[in-house]
Amino acid sequence: MKPFPRAEISRHALKHNLARLREIAPHSQIMAVVKANGYGHGLLNVAQCVSNYDGGADGFGLARLEEALELRNGGVQGRLLLLEGFFRASDLPLIVENDIETAVHHESQLQMLEQTALSKPVKVWLKVDSGMHRLGFSLTQFPAIYQRLMACESVAKPINLMTHFACADEPDNPLTLKQMRDFENLIAGLDGERTLANSAATIFWPQSQADWVRPGIALYGVSPVMGDKGTNHQLIPAMELVSNLIAVREHKAGDCVGYGAYWQAKEDTLLGVVAIGYGDGYPRNAPEGTPVLLNGRRVPIVGRVSMDMLTVDLGLDATDCVGDSVQLWGKELAVEEVAEHIGTIAYELVTKLTPRVMVKLLP
Repeated sequence: MKPFPRAEISRHALKHNLARLREIAPHSQIMAVVKANGYGHGLLNVAQCVSNYDGGADGFGLARLEEALELRNGGVQGRLLLLEGFFRASDLPLIVENDIETAVHHESQLQMLEQTALSKPVKVWLKVDSGMHRLGFSLTQFPAIYQRLMACESVAKPINLMTHFACADEPDNPLTLKQMRDFENLIAGLDGERTLANSAATIFWPQSQADWVRPGIALYGVSPVMGDKGTNHQLIPAMELVSNLIAVREHKAGDCVGYGAYWQAKEDTLLGVVAIGYGDGYPRNAPEGTPVLLNGRRVPIVGRVSMDMLTVDLGLDATDCVGDSVQLWGKELAVEEVAEHIGTIAYELVTKLTPRVMVKLLP
């Protein structure tokens, strides 16, 4: 028995999902987004799995310079893009030395490029705020910023161009079409590569796919849309989060379980204690009835999730034993479904796993 939570990551699923995304976006290069520790799947593990082979990812999207350096130090080739850009002028020599590309979305970044002499120019992606209103230059700011970048000796030419959608995960929301139109009208006639599409846009808005697509959650077999599942798009969940039963206990009607005596049994039953809790990243706010998979059947969580354990109602006739494997989510119990029970999104569940969870790579 291995009574410790473990995230079992399928290399086959990752490669399958990348191939499936190529089918969905056949005319685009794939920038696999591996930020946030590869969406909880292991940054270097994921990048090494889907790179360095024919048909592998063309590049990788990252949030921080430290993530990009980890990939370079791990031998990952291909293009790397810092989606949030850089934060200090001292980052720029490292970016140059390691052949990393960077978004430019703020005046301060442009000033650092203008004021820093580099051994060679940096490849930049000028980010347009077409309606997300989080990062990027507004439509009215864009012409002057573009000209300054064109005049900057520290910037490689041509300048690449990018934007980000606010509502691509709502397939009927007209804002996405408006963002596309505004972006395309703004950059018409300019050189450089373009990227607009995240996972949701890649799947649901094919007209946005452009030179590059930037799939994140879809690479891991998870749908970016609430109420949907990755399997509906022929994607395979890459993570199975599993642990084990560490106790099976008789439980009488009327008895409570867990902190706060939160849940009370309506009838005699058996309770199972599973070795996973919020210290491992499983949400403390998972409500009564959230399912786990045990010996081929779904059983509900009862009582409050604690730091190291949670309890499930096995039923009076259960034959489950200490040591039996419990799936918190995976191929047979979609993480999207678990997220819906908890009232969150699958992104949060997979990225919040803590270092206590052992990551195990499978073929």
